[in-house]
Amino acid sequence: MLPDQVDMLNLKVRKARIVGQDVMELVLVNSSGADLPVWEPGAHIHVHLPSGVIRQYSLCGSPADRKTYRIAVLRQPDGRGGSVEVHTALTEGVIFRASYPQNHFPLAAAPAYLFIAGGIGITPILPMIVKADREGAAWKLLYGGRTLASMSYRDELADWPDAVSIRPEDEYGLLDLAGALAERPAGSLVYCCGPEPLIQAVQRQCEARSEPEVFHFERFGAGQPAAGAGDDNEAFEVELVRSGVTLHVPADRTLLEVVREVVPDMPSSCEAGYCGTCELRVVHGVPLHRDTIMTDEEKAAGQSMMICVGRSLTPRLGLDI
Repeated sequence: MLPDQVDMLNLKVRKARIVGQDVMELVLVNSSGADLPVWEPGAHIHVHLPSGVIRQYSLCGSPADRKTYRIAVLRQPDGRGGSVEVHTALTEGVIFRASYPQNHFPLAAAPAYLFIAGGIGITPILPMIVKADREGAAWKLLYGGRTLASMSYRDELADWPDAVSIRPEDEYGLLDLAGALAERPAGSLVYCCGPEPLIQAVQRQCEARSEPEVFHFERFGAGQPAAGAGDDNEAFEVELVRSGVTLHVPADRTLLEVVREVVPDMPSSCEAGYCGTCELRVVHGVPLHRDTIMTDEEKAAGQSMMICVGRSLTPRLGLDI
């Protein structure tokens, strides 16, 4: 469900601690002391950092806890700066703005699951495991990382020694994806989060087994370009319905850039179509989807789009902004 862009929370850092090599966990509370909005496993929040940068982080605590949210952030010095700012600026007591929880990675009902996590990709998987276990589903976790020290939340996963396989690459090499998929029970779904090479490898394995439909994933980086992304762009008109303005989107500019001429604070984060920050409702016209976050069914419905990479298949497109 697409949230209202104005729905925002003021969160306060109650506690910050290191939970893995270069991984900081933040325990967050509502600055007003009120209960926090409900969420389901797979949900994330968009964190608005003091610099104005927006970044997406998965909620990895307990949905039953209405008083705190928990996120964990890997510090990436060679990244785009957001993770470094989290580690340095979001200290205990700091208040910042964040979106209501959003979920593009929900856990579908199934009798069994194979969870595959790579590095910081363990964060959305943790609450999924708890839910699956509570509901009596059979499940296994295959968890990889560069080194054991880089793999967070091993202490929590120790509660399920028979279901969890922790495989740091420097000790075991690459994850045995083919073996894990071959051994999983019939009717099980595959949930994966981690770096792009891992996601692509799991996807290839599922396709090789003629089971692409069982694969669910969330990425923390840009994926493969969407079909048509390399084609010549067409110019079109965009109507910002609530603003009462119609703008020309030339072939050499993105829809996001043009929208920001009228709405300069239009939020965005990845600008590569994988985080969902810039999602807008489509009022009329047919969007050209080039993101890697929406399902084929959502794209076919055409009710919303990611304007950082999306364009229009019709000469005119109307957006709810």
